[in-house]
Amino acid sequence: MGLKWSDSRALAIELAEQYPDIDPRTLRFTDLRDWILALEHFDDDPHHCGERVLEAVQQCWIEEAD
Repeated sequence: MGLKWSDSRALAIELAEQYPDIDPRTLRFTDLRDWILALEHFDDDPHHCGERVLEAVQQCWIEEAD
């Protein structure tokens, strides 16, 4: 089963594992979106993403990093 935009925490964990040297506080949303779309297990409509979704993923990633 693939990851969806609503899987904020799971997406954040995947991103943290794939980009361990990145500080999620400094990310541009355009990069964050591209990285999510490139995840192997991501399987959702690219058009269903908005700023609120990206903010949620970023916040989860920050929490994972702390």
